[in-house]
Amino acid sequence: MMELLTAPEVWMAFFALVTMEIVLGIDNLLFISIASAKLPEAQQGTARRIGIGLALVLRLVLLSGIAWIVGLTEPVFDLGWSGGTGAHGEPAFDTAFSWRDLILIGGGAFLVWKATTEIQHKVQPQPADTVFSKGATSAFAAVIVQIVLLDVVFSVDSILTAVGMTEHIPVMVAAVVIAVAVMFLAAGPVTRFVNENPTVVMLALAFLLMIGMVLIAEGFGRHVPKGYIYGAMAFAALVEGLNMWVRRSAPRSKG
Repeated sequence: MMELLTAPEVWMAFFALVTMEIVLGIDNLLFISIASAKLPEAQQGTARRIGIGLALVLRLVLLSGIAWIVGLTEPVFDLGWSGGTGAHGEPAFDTAFSWRDLILIGGGAFLVWKATTEIQHKVQPQPADTVFSKGATSAFAAVIVQIVLLDVVFSVDSILTAVGMTEHIPVMVAAVVIAVAVMFLAAGPVTRFVNENPTVVMLALAFLLMIGMVLIAEGFGRHVPKGYIYGAMAFAALVEGLNMWVRRSAPRSKG
């Protein structure tokens, strides 16, 4: 342990991993905030705490079985055909699928469905009945189930990222705990901000839709650099921030 504490390269890996885990946690936090916002205000805090607590538990459990989680990247079946070719003659997508690929594809499809459904409910005049309109108990259970499903997807992605950045389990555990603690502290303010700004809800749903598509692409072996994703999200958030500033600084119309 003393060797880890005194090794500069370990500290560099630690700070890099904390940063990466916090960035990856944004996706998880956005979903938790939007899902919990569907509940009555008295239940939102409980749903967020359960969701973030489960995110921490799942990450630590996966870290305890690090050999198993790494094994998820081994192919379990191959379609056995090329799937066409890309612009440079490479396969259009990877035809060998691992459990990680299947988890990412399933999680991405769920995110796309969820974001699309929520956008539809925002734009149609009379939203149809949903699982959230069948009573407080069933609504709370539905939110928790959805949060757990996405926690699994984001936890697998998070731990595999950690494995790729360092081989020291204590460093991974410390980085994961710090990142989840940041999620816990930011969950309340993020949810309040989303609830108070309807246009931000649509932007966040668009982010989730994009993240879902990226997860599906990753599952099919088409890697999308994270810098492009979060760069686009940051630019869109900046534009929305400027729009909010303009709306608030505009003179109130006299009626």
